[in-house]
Parts: sequence; C-alpha cells; structure tokens
Amino acid sequence: MPFDGLFTRAMINELDAQLSSGRVAKISQPFPNEIILTIRAQRHNYPLLLSAHPSYARFQVTTLPYNNPPVPTNFTMMLRKYLEGAILTKISQLDNDRVAYLHFNTRNELGDQFSLLLSIEIMGRYSNIVLIDQREEKIIDTIKHIGPGQNRYRTLLPGARYLEPPKQDKLNPYTDQSKRFEQLMKTYPNREILAVQLQKNYQGFSREHSLFFADKLHEYAASPDQGWNICLNYVKRPTPVIVAEGKKKSFSFLPYAKIVIQATAPTLSSLLDLYYQDKATADRVQQQGAQLFHLVKLNLQKNKKKLKKLKQTLASTQKADQFRVKGELLTTYLNRVKRGMKGIELPNFYDNEKKITISLSNQLSPSQNAQKYFKKYQKLKNAVVYVTKQITLAQKELEYFEELETQLELADPQDLPDIKLELQQQGYLKAQKRNKSGKTRKNKPSSPATFFASDHTKISVGKNNLQNDRLTLKVAHKNDIWLHAKNIHGAHVIIHSESPSEKTLLEAATLAAYYSKSRSSANVPVDYVTVRKVHKPNGAKPGFVIYEGQQTLFVTPSAEKIAGLQKNK
Repeated sequence: MPFDGLFTRAMINELDAQLSSGRVAKISQPFPNEIILTIRAQRHNYPLLLSAHPSYARFQVTTLPYNNPPVPTNFTMMLRKYLEGAILTKISQLDNDRVAYLHFNTRNELGDQFSLLLSIEIMGRYSNIVLIDQREEKIIDTIKHIGPGQNRYRTLLPGARYLEPPKQDKLNPYTDQSKRFEQLMKTYPNREILAVQLQKNYQGFSREHSLFFADKLHEYAASPDQGWNICLNYVKRPTPVIVAEGKKKSFSFLPYAKIVIQATAPTLSSLLDLYYQDKATADRVQQQGAQLFHLVKLNLQKNKKKLKKLKQTLASTQKADQFRVKGELLTTYLNRVKRGMKGIELPNFYDNEKKITISLSNQLSPSQNAQKYFKKYQKLKNAVVYVTKQITLAQKELEYFEELETQLELADPQDLPDIKLELQQQGYLKAQKRNKSGKTRKNKPSSPATFFASDHTKISVGKNNLQNDRLTLKVAHKNDIWLHAKNIHGAHVIIHSESPSEKTLLEAATLAAYYSKSRSSANVPVDYVTVRKVHKPNGAKPGFVIYEGQQTLFVTPSAEKIAGLQKNK
C-alpha cells in the first residue's frame, strides 16, 4: 500500500489547506494505536485520524464513526492537557519521508505562549505518534514507548530528547538539483528496471509510484525534466484512485493509465476511508473481540461434539425393543430355562416362530434373567426421552452460537459491547466486576444501523441480538414491515412505513440478505411481514422470534447497493 513519502506530501497539502488555523476542540482515542483530533476549522468540525497501527498507519480526515472508550488512556489525558484549545498553525513533512509534523501554538497555565509538535511517523510496526516540546526538543509523551533496549538510536520515552528518524542515503526529489533521474533514464531504459532504480535513489518512492514516474519519463523522453516536474506536481492536484493489479488492490494520488482503476474519490481522506473501511474494521473487530470469537468457537465445537454423541446414543436405543422381546420370550418359556445355562434358543412368536438365540447369565435364575432384559429395555426407553430432550437443547444451543458467529463476522467495533453483555446475561461470560462503590459501569447500548431507501423511507438494521430485540419488540410500530433472511442467521430489518413501495421493499430485503449468513450468495430468500405478526416465545434466547403470514422476496446482496443506500442518508 503506497502510503509513501509522495502520498504523505499530497495528504499534507490537502490537510494543510483544510485545517490550518483550526482549533483543537476534542481529543479521543477509540483504539489503542489511533487518536482522533477534532479540529474546528472554516466553521466545520473535522475528525483528524492519526493512526500508528502496524498495518494501517496513516493520517486523514475521517467520516467513519468511532466510539470513545469509557475510560480515557493516559496518552489521551496528556494530549487533552496540552492540545485542547491549541491552534494548528501548519502541517509539514520531514524531507520526503513518511513523517508529518503538526505544528501547534498553545498557552501554559501562566498564559505564556509556546509551540508544540505532534509527529506522526508512518513506518510499519515502528509507526508512532509523538508529542514534542519544540522549544526544549524534548518528548512529552508517545503513543508507543520505545526504550533503549528496543532501539539504540532513538529512545521514545517521556522526557527524552527528540531525535528525528534516521535519514536514508537517498535524494529528496523536491530539492534534488543533480537531476539524477536523467542519468538513470539513459542507463536503465527498461521500465521495470528504471522504476527499481528510482526507488533506490529517491526518497519516498513506492513501487507503484516509481512505475508511474518511469512511464511518464518515457512518455516525455525528449524532455524528461518536464515529465519529472509533471509527476512531482501531482501532489498539489491529486487524482485519488483505488487501483487493481491482478488480485492486489492499492490506492494512489496519481492518474494511473496502465492499471485497472476500481474506484475514485473526491479527496485523499475519503479515498482512505473507502479503502480501509472494511480492512481496518475487520482487523479491529478481530483484535477487540478476540475473547468473544474464542468463546463462540469453543461453544460451537463443544455443541457439535455433544450433538454427535447424543445422536449415537439415540441410535443405540433403537435396540430397546429387542430387549423387551427377549424378556417376554423368557417369561413365556420360563419352564424351558434352567439355572446355569449360558444361552437358549426359543421360538419368536413376534416373527413367525423363527428361532432366536438369547444369551443368559449362568449366575442368575431364569426369572432373574428375564427381569435383566426388562430392566435394560426400561433403561433405554427412559434414555430415549432424556436424549431426545438433550438433542433439542444442544441443537438450539448450536444454532444460537452459529447466530453469534454470523453477528461477529458482520460486526463493527461498536457492536462488540452488546454481544459481550448478551453473553454475560446468558451466563457464558463472567459479569463485569464492580467498582469500589459496588456499581458496575454500564456501557451505552449501541443503536441499530440506519439506512434510507431511494424514496427516503427510513430502514433500521439490527446487527446483534440485543439490537434485534430492542428494534423489533420495542422500537418498531406494529404496522411497520419486518424482514429477515428466510431460515438463515441474520439481522432483523425494519421498514418504518406501513405501506412501503415495491422498490423500498426490495432495498430493505437486500439489506436483510447482506447482513445475513448468505451475504455472498447469488439468490437469497427474504421473508417480510408486519411487526404485529412477529412474536418472541417465552424463555427464548435473545434475537429469536417466530412469525406467520409472511411473504417472500428473492434478492442478490451486494456491497455496491448497500453503499448506495448509505449515500441516501
């Protein structure tokens, strides 16, 4: 993913024009390696995301929703102390490297003005966010503490002297006066080799961007200096695109011609939202919901094994009638049975007098042998009732955890607390510990996802069982339309209208299919019915309902259709 020095420069140009002279209004840390500074500029609030994630490090203005943790981290509290109310004067770059500096002016407790730098270093697993006292060149704090044992060149700890990341022995393309690219072009006429050499010689070039520069130099072979400057100036007038090369997807600010363009965006920030939305969300859900994923997986395995054993036990009970028949035959022909016999052959009046061999215990009397068979019969008969009941319970338990598995696969990070609370209520997880005052912290329940149909009819989608129960049983009106993928684990969907149009019904059905286990299927049946015909049985698990009088639609779910409904908001 080419968030290289060139993309960094293009992003800085975009954000500097958008945010300069803005004031920091709010600071939050929704995830361990990510900070959001809400900057009030040009009469708008801009959520500036600064990420030091090992895989998704970046900085951008984001429109994706984030939930604040109930307790702020120490780093968040430190940033609030120094940066709340501070003025962002400018954003700069370290040479052409993946390091951006946010310059702030603020005042201390005495009212004296002083300058702060917030450094965002995009360097894979070494990515970091560092707050620096610019006057003393000392680190105030970092989102990741790096001690001398981890890095001998730089210590990134509070109070340590701030050192810039080590410089590469490469040229800055924006300050290079030697025009080495002309020499490289003559020496390496092959496009691929020239691109590699541009990467080796110039700072901040990813493979994708170096290929673009190589193509442009060949296009302007008669005047390579012109082609070079055209490329460099794209940082001031970027063309945000998502491109594909085979199965590999990437993003860029350059107008690719030789690679398939899959999507475009009006700004670099919106481009990154588009690109990272699913990737970053899935990663965060996996990280934050690791305990939930593990618990659901264990219970699925446990119930599958339990169900298999119960079915084997039930199959063995089919022999119960054989024991009853043998007991009755021994009782009928008791006079033929003598103590000490190990077996006897008797006519079976249940099967046309065919002979049947019955095993006997030579330690028991004839009547005791008969009673032994009757006891085995009664034991298996009682087991049928018990095992059948246990199979029903295990099957319901398995379906419940399959439903939770589907919800976790489709979840956003803000949905996880609801799923955790549900598992606590059902006794699968220990309840939250109480604080010193004896109270437990209550997380605010998340709201169902909201969409709007083409005719602006509101559609709500419950993405977990607690949301589904609240939405269907408490929020929805009795005459609203309820939808659910037929016989498949999935979301409850409500159309907030008594008589929606056929198009709105199809759009809501697409949502129900998309937020179900069959989201990747080509043809998904979706039931719909009025809310008044949906009922929850007594004692049923969260999210489980029954309904009657339904009609069925068949739809094909797709992310593009869902994105279209989101844009109608």
